Amino acid sequence: MVPVAGRAASAEKGGRVRYRLTVKGTVQGVGFRPFVYHLAMKYGLKGFVRNDAQGVYVEVEGGEEEVKRFCKELRQHPPRLARIAELLVEVLPPAGYSAFEIDSSRAAPEKEALVPPDVAICPDCAREIFDPENRHYLYPFTNCTNCGPRFTIVRELPYDRARTSMASFPMCPDCSREYHDPLDRRFHAQPVACPRCGPQLELYDAQGRSVEGDWRENCWELLRAGKILAVKGLGGFHLACNALDPRAVALLRQRKRRPHKPLAVMARDVEVVRRFCELGPLEEELLTSPAAPIVVLKRRPEAGLPEELAPGLKTLGVMLPYTPLHLLLLQGPLPLLVMTSGNRSGLPLCKDNERAWEELGDIADYFLIHNRDIVNRCDDSVVAVMGDTPVFYRRSRGYVPQPVKVPTGEGPVVLGIGGEMKNTFCLLRRGEAFLSQHIGELDTVEGEENLKTSLENFTRLLGVKPEVIGYDLHPDYRSSRLARELEAKYRFAVQHHHAHMASCLAENGVEGPAIGVILDGTGYGTDGCLWGFEILTGDFSRFERHYHLAYVPLPGGEAAIKHPWRIAVSYLLTFLGEEGREWSRRLFGAKEQELSLVEKIITQRINAPLACGCGRLFDAVAALLGVRWEISYEGQAAIELGEMVLPLEKGKRLPPYPFAFGGEEISPAPLFLELLADLARGEDKRIISTRFHNTVVAMVREAVARVARSTGLTAVALSGGTWQNPYLFALARESLEALGLKVLYHRQVPANDGGLCLGQAAVAYKRWWEECV
Repeated sequence: MVPVAGRAASAEKGGRVRYRLTVKGTVQGVGFRPFVYHLAMKYGLKGFVRNDAQGVYVEVEGGEEEVKRFCKELRQHPPRLARIAELLVEVLPPAGYSAFEIDSSRAAPEKEALVPPDVAICPDCAREIFDPENRHYLYPFTNCTNCGPRFTIVRELPYDRARTSMASFPMCPDCSREYHDPLDRRFHAQPVACPRCGPQLELYDAQGRSVEGDWRENCWELLRAGKILAVKGLGGFHLACNALDPRAVALLRQRKRRPHKPLAVMARDVEVVRRFCELGPLEEELLTSPAAPIVVLKRRPEAGLPEELAPGLKTLGVMLPYTPLHLLLLQGPLPLLVMTSGNRSGLPLCKDNERAWEELGDIADYFLIHNRDIVNRCDDSVVAVMGDTPVFYRRSRGYVPQPVKVPTGEGPVVLGIGGEMKNTFCLLRRGEAFLSQHIGELDTVEGEENLKTSLENFTRLLGVKPEVIGYDLHPDYRSSRLARELEAKYRFAVQHHHAHMASCLAENGVEGPAIGVILDGTGYGTDGCLWGFEILTGDFSRFERHYHLAYVPLPGGEAAIKHPWRIAVSYLLTFLGEEGREWSRRLFGAKEQELSLVEKIITQRINAPLACGCGRLFDAVAALLGVRWEISYEGQAAIELGEMVLPLEKGKRLPPYPFAFGGEEISPAPLFLELLADLARGEDKRIISTRFHNTVVAMVREAVARVARSTGLTAVALSGGTWQNPYLFALARESLEALGLKVLYHRQVPANDGGLCLGQAAVAYKRWWEECV
């Protein structure tokens, strides 16, 4: 839709008119001005185009029919990377322009133009870096208007070279000629560079000594020898090693203190991916898209990949080379490299050269470093295909800061500051939600500082200052404390699971009311307990809790999450009494001394808050089946339990275990009685795991059916990290749709806490509207 402002001016004799166009959205740094220039030349039009803080500003003058065709083509066929959010057209009297020109950019306090995400290398640049006759031959920072760094190098808008970290690299005559030529594909490509004038790459050993010779040959030799490299990329450092060398992978895990969490790999090309993993059409489309995320794929058992890459899992996170540097590195003898985040466990991604020496010096043997500053830290995005739906596990590079349209209107800028884990924040402005890159964990000083710095950068880029803040109800979250410290007119504490539900509603363009099924690990409830298996109803402003899983003491508080066997003991004692105690002794007798202490904590309720998280139920069952007694990363037990299920078409025919409703609570006592009986009979643990998954879906289905009957609501929103379990999601969606309900789920933001900030912002906006307007 194109809003037309102003009165239509009467055309001159011969039908000559002038249109003024304001184009808003992602229209800077994506070749929009040269596109407009070419389009004006095509239709013989005069006038000008320029960037400003609103977006792209165009005036075109010529024959009325030609001008209308120009507008239609601009709207319908913009550059591949452009996203037009709004196109305003005003018809004016002719001004007598004699040519069409590209005008210089203008800055303004109110910034509506959007910074483009970083984009994977395009086919044209890829061909050039392997062409010995091209001046970009083997140059690892080659880019053009259609590819290269964007968000990670920009300091402020409008997006021009002087406002990026490329400002310190004056262009050589050749680059300058391309940059200023409207007919060249590098016209106003802000990071444009070549070996003569652009960033340079250098290889160092761990002592900081430069390694002489060809950097690629040296890297290939080192990787083949089992060495670990710290590689500076687009948004931060990666730690790289030969993915087909089990000893190198094990060494990386040992040094990084990451014993089990899966490592991402980078494959030379799609054929290599097919050699090691199953690849469907939608997964291939994601892999080869300009965003180039990590895509979670099923491994081929016969491919012989080292188990050390993803212990206990049948899947692997895979990406393709998305920078010239990566492409050049992968063209050697090694088709598959580990490319995991370059950071110490628990710390933010390393982005600065000096910090890399400090933080990665005892992990990496060598450092491949360049001298282009990374302004905005940005980790790789992670996506998976569940059924016919791509979903985010982590939304970051390639997608941020592209906004999400949400059903909110005019008003102040709202900040949703996110949670404590998988933190992201959200700035909500006039119906557009700008979610930040992945910030990560906030349980360190460095993590908290990362959030503050990233928030400062984001608000500066958008030219906004939040007046309203939504934050988590948990009194001890660092993010909540920061929210209370920030300058703002209004603050609203938002219950964790209400935020999850609101996040799902918002990205689906729905305000509610709806039924919310929120399954996750833990979130602070309004009663002071730890929630996480919630059947709610509500909208952006309020919610009501209808059903939840029965509470169980969490021995040692949230620290118990790292010890699933302790949670299993709590379930056994709470719901099976003396029989549960006997099972605890039988299954966990190897921890006899610790077991007695855990039982005492549970029975006497010493530092044992009540919890009902779905993640904790998964933890307990995983421990009972011997899948995982202790974990080394969040969700490990639940993920490995989920890997055991049978294929959906076969698994869904197995009966669920029984359960019971008592008031608002769903009791798992019958579930545990029958599950333990299966275990005692020596039943196949894959069948037990599958029946358990079916039971969770049955609990959800029955609770939702009851709420739907009593309220008349027909829409149900699925949110929370547990919904990233592919089997659970597919079966629940099928079961709820069979009830005639419309199932809403996440496609644009993660279902886990990475999407929490969107819900916080939506709730805070609505409450501000109700209280202050």
